[in-house]
Amino acid sequence: MSDFPITFYHNPACGTSRNALAMVRAAGYAPEVIDYLKTGWTREQLDGLLAAMAAKPRAIMREKGTPAAELGLTDPAASDDAIVAAMVAHPILVNRPIVVTPLGTKLCRPSEAVLALLDRQPASFTKEDGEVVVLGG
Repeated sequence: MSDFPITFYHNPACGTSRNALAMVRAAGYAPEVIDYLKTGWTREQLDGLLAAMAAKPRAIMREKGTPAAELGLTDPAASDDAIVAAMVAHPILVNRPIVVTPLGTKLCRPSEAVLALLDRQPASFTKEDGEVVVLGG
């Protein structure tokens, strides 16, 4: 919806990302979905998202299933600049989903975190694993 634009940085292989996207759609929105593993990231994009979230790069870095450890990024001495540069080179290092709406920008883990970014919600939602999330409506 153009009056409430939503940008959804999505990894379709991730259950959390799929559930969050389904919640957004169940609420009646048609978000702009960006498969960031295909499109990649720019430094400017990541810097902008981090600023909007008031977060450090380490807060959105995914370690599991990524080259984070082999690149030395799990070392507490790894700089923010090194982490962002690695995220640009290896998009899988960015945790997902990151959602941008007029209400804010957030890494939506768990998937229910996306609800705080919406101005309306479905009455309930059933996740892929069968868990029912009761919402407000």
